[in-house]
Amino acid sequence: MTQHDKTLSQDTLPQALRSAGFHGDIDRDTALLSAMSTDNSVYQIRPDIVVAPHDSADCAVIAAVLSRPEFASVAVTPRGGGTGTNGQSLNRGLIVDIRRHMHRLLAVNVEEAWAEVEPGLVLDDLNDQLRPRGLFFAPETSTSTRCTIGGMVSTDASGKGSRVYGKTSDNVLALQIARPEGLLSSNEVSPEWAAPMLHRAEQAARGGRDAFVANTPRLNRRFTGYDLERACPPDGRFEWWRLFLGAEGTLGLITRIRVKLRRIEREKRLLVVGFDGFRNALSSAAPLLAAEPTAIEVMNETVQKIASDSGLLDGLPPALRAEPDREIAYTFIEFNGNDPAAMAARIARCRKILADLPGADTIHQASDRSEIKRLWAIRSGSVGLLGKVDGPARPVAFVEDCVVPPENLPAFVDDFRTLLTRHGLSFGIYGHVDVGCLHFRPALNIDSESDRDRLVAISDAVFDLTQEYGGIFWGEHGKGVRGAYLRTWIGEEAYAALQAVKRAFDPEGRFNPGKLTGDDDTIMGIATTPFRSFNAPDGDPLDRAFRCNGNAQCLSYAHSIPMCPSFKATTDLRQSPKGRADALRQWHRSRAKGGADDQLEADLLRTLDSCLGCKACESSCPVQVDIPTMRTTFYEDYYSRHARPLADRLTLITERMSGQIKAVSPILSPVWPLLAAIGQRLTGTQDLPSRLAQRPASSLRLSYEELATTSLPDGTVLLVQDWFTALFDAQVLEDIADGLRALGYRPRVLDMKPAGKAALTLGDREGFDRMAHALSVQLVRAAETGAPLVGLDPAFVMMLRQDYPKAGFTVPKVVLVQEFLVRELETGKTFPSVLYDTPLRLLSHCTEATAVPQSGEMWTSICQTIGIKTETPATGCCGMAGLFGHQSRHQSMSATLFNLSWRTQVETDQPVAATGFSCRCQASRLAGRALRHPMGLIAEALRR
Repeated sequence: MTQHDKTLSQDTLPQALRSAGFHGDIDRDTALLSAMSTDNSVYQIRPDIVVAPHDSADCAVIAAVLSRPEFASVAVTPRGGGTGTNGQSLNRGLIVDIRRHMHRLLAVNVEEAWAEVEPGLVLDDLNDQLRPRGLFFAPETSTSTRCTIGGMVSTDASGKGSRVYGKTSDNVLALQIARPEGLLSSNEVSPEWAAPMLHRAEQAARGGRDAFVANTPRLNRRFTGYDLERACPPDGRFEWWRLFLGAEGTLGLITRIRVKLRRIEREKRLLVVGFDGFRNALSSAAPLLAAEPTAIEVMNETVQKIASDSGLLDGLPPALRAEPDREIAYTFIEFNGNDPAAMAARIARCRKILADLPGADTIHQASDRSEIKRLWAIRSGSVGLLGKVDGPARPVAFVEDCVVPPENLPAFVDDFRTLLTRHGLSFGIYGHVDVGCLHFRPALNIDSESDRDRLVAISDAVFDLTQEYGGIFWGEHGKGVRGAYLRTWIGEEAYAALQAVKRAFDPEGRFNPGKLTGDDDTIMGIATTPFRSFNAPDGDPLDRAFRCNGNAQCLSYAHSIPMCPSFKATTDLRQSPKGRADALRQWHRSRAKGGADDQLEADLLRTLDSCLGCKACESSCPVQVDIPTMRTTFYEDYYSRHARPLADRLTLITERMSGQIKAVSPILSPVWPLLAAIGQRLTGTQDLPSRLAQRPASSLRLSYEELATTSLPDGTVLLVQDWFTALFDAQVLEDIADGLRALGYRPRVLDMKPAGKAALTLGDREGFDRMAHALSVQLVRAAETGAPLVGLDPAFVMMLRQDYPKAGFTVPKVVLVQEFLVRELETGKTFPSVLYDTPLRLLSHCTEATAVPQSGEMWTSICQTIGIKTETPATGCCGMAGLFGHQSRHQSMSATLFNLSWRTQVETDQPVAATGFSCRCQASRLAGRALRHPMGLIAEALRR
């Protein structure tokens, strides 16, 4: 065991940090280490320890403690959103998780148009906070929902609109960094202790500046990272902080950033153009620049087909949707400005240019900002979908952000495509043609040694090709392990200067070692850095864990987006689909070797226990990393070797016996409060329903046995219950039945049979199979009557739709009530109407909102037909999720989630309805408000 291993395997470092006043989190949890081992690249490096500082002072403590001789061998690497495509934030030693706590907007100066932020602040979060002030931070990345400002600074990130707004480095005004001696800010007078370090850095930068300038092409997407040119401006100043822009954490810890802001332009337009082929779409860029657009981006036919097959292009106007025999390459052209007349002139000029371009078949213009946002989301969402392909080879990001002069782009792309075709590779292409940057993602199987050899060969060839066309190998996504090419690209003299800058700030070479600069034997290479496992065996139930590519849409900061609630509540990477997938892969490998890592299993149990099972990951993740389903597989294996907790056994018994409990509910009702109290103590829960629902009226009930002998009149709707609503929520049955009657239908409720939700969640596959088989048989019998089947609770309906087919059960379609009613309207059904002026606020269950994203629009259409105004605000998870919100160990997370997006929606004077049983329970217990199902309010309105 090396001294490094001894240092990190004992409590020495954590104790030293605490003793020095570190207030943040310190973790060696194996699930978290697995999560921190990967990013959005094909690489995997397992760290030894993770710390999450609370503020700049904590970062200074880290720097001070690690400067001690006993910790000299500990590598230190900061990590933001972990969206890097080239292993930028992967390393051994200590990972500094900046995002978890350091995500505050510290100051805004509206007059001077700047803001100061902590580096863990997410880009969209910053811009959402700036929007009311009429300002924004310009670099717009496709990962804007989860990438951090610190990560953008460290990689000098770019994106849409960079031709006008510049890269991140063009929009930073000052930095603060943490040193062992304290904090150093570039916009304050430097303390005396910093003078020797800054002097050495200046000497190195000035000595290599001319060679640096001579070897960097003059492009819009300029080369940065140890930017010797701008660090030493012609006026003789030394702006040391510019060396950190694009340095990828190799010079130290950034703790505070002053960013330049821009005024939000009043006018915005977007043209989406469908071309008959990618070559024509690509060739359109140069002539379109004459119309002065803010951005021009393209998608080739491969990306279009993947997006179309996934339903993402359903948001496009019908004329722009591809047909089976008609592939389309898309060009997105955005215009921004303040003068409507000038905007109209630019649009007119653009249309005139398009009229003369070959292959421009269809043009759609969007002026509404919400529509423009939706259309751009199609482009950005398509990136993640590139990983959603069948087979062991999948598109990989490793040569995807080369930049060449725009006039050289068509020829460069031709040669690039020829190269990939010669290697027999398929590929997707998208990107920013206005600045000469296209993203190629060749499909490789990283588990295959021959494909790893191809990765190296293609990287070498593309590097040469980029130089041939006067471009830059790293134009947008940073360098990471591709820094191995830096010495050849920048030249020996300039590279020596970069090495000297590194030594000035990091003499021990401990900050993100192996990246960008260093000794030849320490630099990581694209072939020598460990690769992550790419595929599971065919048919393996954990296949989706291996297919997680780190795109990390599950790490979106927005509270109104359901995925992923446990991560939103904690900002802890292990509490996310990506983190759980990483840990499941690690566990899978240990089990495949015939054993089980006890510590990993214990840590994995904890992180899976905090998953709310909402299934938003299955619906919203581009590659459908379905954590609840994979959790079932883990539990099934684990509990075949370990005893189940008493609480789980009681839950399984209750579900299995729920039909019998319902049958004797009149007898049990008087003693149910006592039974519920005993159950809470035995199961570690609280706020369980204290009353049993009474059986519905006999005129409403219909047993499955009666289906064969009962003639159902026209207009009959069969209502299907889950066990929770059947036992505890008589109101929802009454509301939906009343609403259907008021609309002219004859509702009947089928006897409840448990669907096996708890059994599936807890890994009791045998118990689930029994219940699922029994329910499936009865639902088929019900469907044979020809009457529509409508489920009472969205989570139950989605289980039948998502989980039953995966488990091999075929069931007739059970629809949500709004799906049924919209279908009726489409067939010409008319509903009675009322005058109802008070808007109804309607809140959807999160599982429903992600699996049926048009659900809110359906309710709006129904209510509008009846005469009821509605609001359907976007909300995340309410924090209940079945039993999760009742379990005592989850109370803090449950309440946090409710407060994030539900409380403000519920605490209002206007009528509020919620579609989910869990959501109504949560609103009652945490906000003291009894919400109704929307059908109940519709029934009341029609009665009035």
